Amino acid sequence: MTTAVNAADVAVFAAGSLRSALTDVAQAFERSSGHKVVLTFGASGLLRDRIRSGEHADVFASANMEHPQALAALGWTERVDRFARNTMCVLARRTMLDPNVRLGTSTPKSDPSGDYAWQVFHKADVMQPGSFATLSAKAMQLTGGPQSPPPPSNRSLYGVLLAENRADIFLTYCTNAELSRKEQPGLKSVKLPSTLEVSADYGMAIAHDAPAPARDFARFVLGPDGQSRLNGNGFDPP
Repeated sequence: MTTAVNAADVAVFAAGSLRSALTDVAQAFERSSGHKVVLTFGASGLLRDRIRSGEHADVFASANMEHPQALAALGWTERVDRFARNTMCVLARRTMLDPNVRLGTSTPKSDPSGDYAWQVFHKADVMQPGSFATLSAKAMQLTGGPQSPPPPSNRSLYGVLLAENRADIFLTYCTNAELSRKEQPGLKSVKLPSTLEVSADYGMAIAHDAPAPARDFARFVLGPDGQSRLNGNGFDPP
């Protein structure tokens, strides 16, 4: 989702999993500062590529550290800050290894959620050899890719995919799973056991030529009010 940006606005590119939380944070910042924040959400890897191709963004909030660090290596930013943590959950009714269960994931390399899903598969393989081959072969990369359809603006995409019978279970961030469960009480959000747990560190970078309001917004995200709002939306502190 992209919105027209005026010169005086703070242009923020952010991971789709931050939609609810960062919208809350941005609205609080706008009230306190008087500066408008224009949010563009999408898969972090695709947003990185758009910035690298020359699209304008003042702040990049990614679902991993690697994508903003890649921009730092190109000189787009001077530093990358961890600002939140997330974990992976299963939005499911049945087990992932059941051969009859259709498993949905996001797209590795384009969307960190897909990369984290593959890390879960590797951990499962340590516990039960052969699990990685089974899970990676059956995983349907339904979101986060260059050709994936845009997510709905007013509903959780993952709950929609299950409601449309596109998959039986979905491996995604716990924050996404919880939003889907609230929309559809019949779904279950199941945390992975510690042996399979994969944590997601979210990284934020500011363009080296970003104006002062953008830097103020980044400080707000890292400050007590921003962190409290992220926590209220299910994210852990960095």
